[in-house]
Amino acid sequence: MRDNSSATTLVRPVIPPRQPNGLWWGLLGVAAFSFTVPFTKVAVEGLSPLFVGSARAVIAAVLAAVALSLTRQRFPRGAQWTRLAVVAGGIVVGFPLLTSFALTTTPATHSAVVIALLPAATATAAVLRARERPRAAFWVATAIGALAAIAFAFAQSGGLGQLHWADLLLLGAVVAAAIGYAEGGLLARELGAWQTVSWALVLAAPLMVFLAALSAAQHPPSGTPVQWAALAYLGIASMFLGFFAWYRGLAIGPMAQVSQIQLVQPVLTICWAGLLLGESLTWTTTIGGLAVILCAGAAVRVRQNPPSAARNP
Repeated sequence: MRDNSSATTLVRPVIPPRQPNGLWWGLLGVAAFSFTVPFTKVAVEGLSPLFVGSARAVIAAVLAAVALSLTRQRFPRGAQWTRLAVVAGGIVVGFPLLTSFALTTTPATHSAVVIALLPAATATAAVLRARERPRAAFWVATAIGALAAIAFAFAQSGGLGQLHWADLLLLGAVVAAAIGYAEGGLLARELGAWQTVSWALVLAAPLMVFLAALSAAQHPPSGTPVQWAALAYLGIASMFLGFFAWYRGLAIGPMAQVSQIQLVQPVLTICWAGLLLGESLTWTTTIGGLAVILCAGAAVRVRQNPPSAARNP
């Protein structure tokens, strides 16, 4: 009885009964992430894509180091460093750099549709990493979503056999982020959610500082105030503060519903691209975006709702 009472006491301060629903925190995080593609597009118009992709990580790493130091977080141990390297390779190095280079030649709306595959890709990576055995419907929805994204990329590039190199970079960014999110989700159970992201940023900092310095030496940055402001947003909000709100929402829950909010991110991104960048919304973008989002939503929902026989053996 004493142990049960103690456990109950520990839970209450984390998620008090009167806390606002986690959906609002999740939506705040997604809203922060939804500006990433448009603001990356703005930044790479005047700054080197290598500089944008690396400098944003350096900014976030400085904030992460301060947060970890002030809260006196314990250092990861043993194999956790290797797993953090996987997380860093996906969400700190891979996704930012690949999207930065892709957005030098492709519109933000186009990129948003391809990146809309990320929720389904993350679910797939989580399934493979955790060695789950989801229903066949999961694989069907994931495969259709992937085919829809690829078909959209082909259609926008001029037809079959005309896939643009930027689309390959975007698909690579999706794979990198999916692996980073999946491994980070598992590691967060041991280190904590925002702590995992922060340690990944700190771990990748030496490489990203080197890449930023190399880029600055080869192409001295000379962006406009707006482009520098976009870069600052990418480092502060997209790679740091957005994760605080997102993981806070997942912690409050309900996690299944909160995680699906990510499906509205490409919709918001396309809206911001139209409003901020003046990009036109074509019928192919609309149809492609809806197809990918619906398939990603189906895949996420199927994985989060296993058969009753599996839940209650």
